[in-house]
Amino acid sequence: MNGEPLPIVHGFPVRMIVPGLYGYVSGTKWIVDIELTRFDAYDPYWVQRGWAEQAPIKTMSRIDTPSPNRQLRAGEIPIAGVAWAQDVGIDRVDVAIDDGPWLMAELTAEDTIDTWRQWLYRWEATSGEHLLRVRAIDRTDASQTPVRTDPLPDGATGHHTIAVVVR
Repeated sequence: MNGEPLPIVHGFPVRMIVPGLYGYVSGTKWIVDIELTRFDAYDPYWVQRGWAEQAPIKTMSRIDTPSPNRQLRAGEIPIAGVAWAQDVGIDRVDVAIDDGPWLMAELTAEDTIDTWRQWLYRWEATSGEHLLRVRAIDRTDASQTPVRTDPLPDGATGHHTIAVVVR
């Protein structure tokens, strides 16, 4: 990890993941024992607690800056964050201010289709209370769903939306 042997706190001697699935399905930190079985014959720890058996990572995006409920000064304000679309990659990220149209954000270079992609939109902010919204569009031209759901049972959905106040 970061060029050093994996520390015990992070699962030494090995940390296993299955790409494309949320961590509760695919992330193994400490192996205590191993039982040979079939996938359909065993409900793992989190499945027994109501989470989905399979949880493919959904196309999503989020706003990392500015922080929610922050008071900002009028003028150019960077709105930025990350987006991801496992197995297909991010094609575009759009930002909406209040109930306005979707505006295309700038994207950083893509490392791989499976890695998060940073994005930036330079907003000329005006005084008042504003809602900032973001959506990701993947390489199949599928847009992130606007329908909000909770993380349980198979990952949250919806456009990440934050409120800010501009003075």
